[in-house]
Amino acid sequence: MRRMELIAPCHFGLEAVLKKEIIDLGYDITESADGRITFAGDADAVCRANICLRTAERILIKVGSFHAETFEDLFQGTKALPWEEFIPENGRFWVKKASSVKSKLFSPSDIQSIMKKAMVERMKQSYHTDWFKEDGQDFPVRVFLMKDEVTVALDTTGDSLHKRGYRRLESKAPIAENLAAALLMLTPWHADRILVDPFCGSGTFPIEAAMMAANIAPGMNRHFTAESWTHIITPQNWQDVRDEARDEINTDIETDIQGYDIDPEMIEIARINARKAGVEHMIHFQARDIADLSHRKKYGFIISNPPYGERIGDSKELPALYKTIGERYKALDSWSMYLITGYEQAEKYIGRKADKNRKIYNGMLRTYYYQFMGPKPPKRNREDGKAD
Repeated sequence: MRRMELIAPCHFGLEAVLKKEIIDLGYDITESADGRITFAGDADAVCRANICLRTAERILIKVGSFHAETFEDLFQGTKALPWEEFIPENGRFWVKKASSVKSKLFSPSDIQSIMKKAMVERMKQSYHTDWFKEDGQDFPVRVFLMKDEVTVALDTTGDSLHKRGYRRLESKAPIAENLAAALLMLTPWHADRILVDPFCGSGTFPIEAAMMAANIAPGMNRHFTAESWTHIITPQNWQDVRDEARDEINTDIETDIQGYDIDPEMIEIARINARKAGVEHMIHFQARDIADLSHRKKYGFIISNPPYGERIGDSKELPALYKTIGERYKALDSWSMYLITGYEQAEKYIGRKADKNRKIYNGMLRTYYYQFMGPKPPKRNREDGKAD
C-alpha cells in the first residue's frame, strides 16, 4: 500500500497531546512543529486518523515542500510537484488556504493565485491538454510558509475534525470539540472518576468525556472529502476502519459525568446533543447555578470553560463569579479543577495559585488552562475493589 507523509494541524500548545494520539494509533512521527504534527502512513492511516483522532483539526496529505523567497520561486516549486499523482484530469483543484509566518511572501491571495497557475501548467504537461473542466471531485490544497519554507498538502478532511456531527445546537461561545478533548487528555481523569462541568453550555466537555469513556471514535458519523478519492483511498479502506472503530465501542460502561448550567434552555440543548452523540444515558445534566455546586463524593474533577468577558457575560461580574468558583471548589473534598479561560485575574479571585498554567491559543484568542491538582485517590485492592 502506498506510503505517504500525513500532516495533522492542531491548536497551538497542544502538539504533545496530538503526538501521543498518533503514536497510540501505531504511526511514526516524522516531524513536530508549532501547530502541526507530521507522520508516516498509508491509505488506512488517512481513514484511521480522520475517524479516530480526537485532537487534530484535519488530516492533510503532503504533496511536497521547497524554499521560496520570490513569487517565481513559488511558481516553479509548485509546478515541480507531482500533482498528477493525486489529482485526476477532471478533478476540481484550488488553494483553499495559504498561511505565512516570518516569510518574504505573505499575501494569501497572491500565493493562492500563483500556485493555482503553476498547478494548471503542471497538469497541462501531464495530461496533454490546455483545458480542464474541473467537474470532478474536490481536491482542496493548503499551503504553509514558515521562514520561506513552503509545505504543500491536500486536505482529506473537508469540514474541520472538531465537527463531530452531534452538535447541531450550541451556546453563544462553545468550546471546539477537539480542544475540549485535548484538555480532557491533559488531566488524569478516566472513566471511573467523577467529572463535573458547572458551565457546560451545549455540553461539549461532558459529551467528549463520555465518548472517550465509551471509546466512540469522534469521526464515526461524518463525511470526509477524501472519501471520493477512490484512486487513492478505496471505499473498503473507509469501511474497514469504521467497522474496526465500531467494534471498540462500549456504551455500557458505568460513568459519573455531570453537566450543569444556570440556563435551563442550554441544558435541553446539551441533552439533545448528547442524544445525537449516543451518550445521553451516560451524562446527568441539570440546571444549576455555580453557587450551588456541591458533591458528596471525593476525588472528583471539575473541568470547565467558564465565562471570561470576551464574547459572553459582563466583565464587571467576573471577580464575583471567579470568587464563587474558588469558594465552591474549596468546599469540595479532595477534588481537582481544570479551567480554560481568557480571564487573567482568575487565580486572584479563585483565591489560589494554580499548580500548573498552560497557555493555549483558542483560534486567535489567548487563553490559559489553569490546573488545580487535588490528591490522588488511594489505590484499590485488585480483588475486592476496596481501598487499601
